[in-house]
Amino acid sequence: MRRKVNNRNIPKPDIKYNSPKVGKFINNVMGSGKKETARKVVYSAFELIKEKTENPNPLEIFDLAMKNASPLVEVRSRRIGGANYQVPREVRPERRLALAMRWILLAARAGKGKPMHIKLADELIAASKNEGAAIKKKEDTHKMAESNKAFAHFAW
Repeated sequence: MRRKVNNRNIPKPDIKYNSPKVGKFINNVMGSGKKETARKVVYSAFELIKEKTENPNPLEIFDLAMKNASPLVEVRSRRIGGANYQVPREVRPERRLALAMRWILLAARAGKGKPMHIKLADELIAASKNEGAAIKKKEDTHKMAESNKAFAHFAW
C-alpha cells in the first residue's frame, strides 16, 4: 500500500485574482516554461468571460466550470487471476481538480481556427452551463464506472 505523500508542491496563487486554483490552471496552460504567455491567455479568457456573461467576477464561472467538469468516479485497471478488470473507484479531490483542468484544456486546444484565449473562454462558459467536450468526457467516465459497477468488490 502506498504511503501518503506529505510534501506536495502547492502552486502559488496567481497575481490578479490571488487564487491558488487559477495559479494551478495557469501552470497547466503553460507550455515550454512560458508562464507569462500562459498568464496572458488565462487573463484574456477571463476578460472575455466577463464580457460574454455580463458577470463582473469571472472566478465564479471558473469555479463552477471546474466543479461541473470534475469526475466523482473513474475506472482503474486491476489484474486478478490473469484477467484485467476495470474497477470503479472514487476520485480524490486533488485528482478531481487536475482531471477537470486537463479536460477543459484538451477541449479548448482541440478547437481549430481561433486564438487560444477565445477557445478557452468558450469552453469555460460551456462547462459552467454543463455543456461542452469536457463535460462529455466526465459523463463518459461516469458511464464507464457505472457499467463496471459489478467489479466494485475488487476495489483495493
